[in-house]
Amino acid sequence: MTTLAWPEVPGQKCQARSARRELEDSLKVLITGGTGFLGLMLARRLLLRGELTGRSGKPEPVDSLVLFDAVVPPRRPDGLDSRAEILSGDISDAGLVASLVDRPDISVFHLASMVSYGSELDFDGAMRVNLDGGRRVLEACRHRAEGCRLVFTSSIAAFGGDAMPEVVTDNTKLTPETTYGTTKAICELLVNDYARKGFVDGRTARLPTVVIRPGRPNAAASSWVSGIFREPLNGEECVVPVELTTRVPLAGYRTIIENLVRLHELDGEGLGNDRALNLPGLDVTGQEMIAGLRNAADRGLGPIKVRPDPAITQIYKSWATRSSSERALAMGLARDDNVESIVRAYIEDFLDGPVATE
Repeated sequence: MTTLAWPEVPGQKCQARSARRELEDSLKVLITGGTGFLGLMLARRLLLRGELTGRSGKPEPVDSLVLFDAVVPPRRPDGLDSRAEILSGDISDAGLVASLVDRPDISVFHLASMVSYGSELDFDGAMRVNLDGGRRVLEACRHRAEGCRLVFTSSIAAFGGDAMPEVVTDNTKLTPETTYGTTKAICELLVNDYARKGFVDGRTARLPTVVIRPGRPNAAASSWVSGIFREPLNGEECVVPVELTTRVPLAGYRTIIENLVRLHELDGEGLGNDRALNLPGLDVTGQEMIAGLRNAADRGLGPIKVRPDPAITQIYKSWATRSSSERALAMGLARDDNVESIVRAYIEDFLDGPVATE
């Protein structure tokens, strides 16, 4: 396994590189959910990279990048150059989404979504944002940029049910037991069908839990997985709402971002009629997370306490605890080396590095 190097922030080198390229073709990139944690990380990565494979099948310089989200930050985030534009609005607004897909030479990363526990509490909101929003994005691409590359982020929460095997694979039947997982599963099927029809060149990244997210806890049932690292590193108490024997497939954000880019770059024909891939992750228990944290941390840690929450515990009983990703690995996607490497990356980027100032 290779350890992935994280690019410097911001990335101005790509501007000079793109300026030197004398290509007629160029590419717009739309990231929905663009001002969220992964959206911003992906935007910085793409601006630094400077190019993606376009409709021509060849690398094309990124001349425009739109970060679309329901809520925008109070100030422009660091690491975004003049090519990046931030827009806010409702992902279920068909006219608004259509206006974002305003040229045929576009690639779309559809990350916008209500999170897991929030979806369980607000069924109507989850249907509007996750399901209707996904359809709006697919329809906009179909009518304004037919055949464009689209990367959709799903979740292993799409698995579930009494017949779910101990290890879920790309061939495991999708029988989710949460509203969040249901909306993701439906959108996975829509991406497959729109790709079959040639409306989009779609591909789905079925994400494990992504760590370590900075900031404060959110309404995701999996929020504690980042918290078990983040709060102790900040010298704060972490309350874990499940037993520490709970096993969770997880991946570091550096690897997730790299794999979203690699997935975009894959030849769609090679994905066949199933455009969804389990992204590689590490299947670890809460106890193993704490051990990795202690091995990697170079500072004092805040306390970790277990106080089971029945609602969160019930959700975790319905989720997959082990995930297989042989297909993704065979296609060149990456996997983290271990928990320690994820912790060290977070310390470097958010506690000691330039992103820590945000």
